[in-house]
Amino acid sequence: MWRRLVGALVLLLCLVGLATAKDTSPKVQVYSRDPRVFGKNNTLICHVSGFHPPEITIELLRNGQKIEHSQQTDLAFEESWQYHLTTHVSFTPTKDNEYSCRVTHLKHTNVHIWDPDM
Repeated sequence: MWRRLVGALVLLLCLVGLATAKDTSPKVQVYSRDPRVFGKNNTLICHVSGFHPPEITIELLRNGQKIEHSQQTDLAFEESWQYHLTTHVSFTPTKDNEYSCRVTHLKHTNVHIWDPDM
């Protein structure tokens, strides 16, 4: 009896949280694991946070083309029902290439360019 009551209460709180959550645009950070050294292997990272609903597409790009074999963390959420994800890929930066992160959320697409001097 108590298990059902507690389960129903938890479900109700989850549904109330989802109903009160508002559409929120993502905050995007694009950076590398190590400081930039052209010609040296590194990791390109795109961290996206503070968004709702959870449907989102994150792509890492080299000169506007998708970089294959990127990996993504599991979708996680905070108390406010805002979500966050991190996508990363191994890369070797060169002076002639531009690296960026393309984020599509709620039919809006934005490209965020990696600043190698950050």
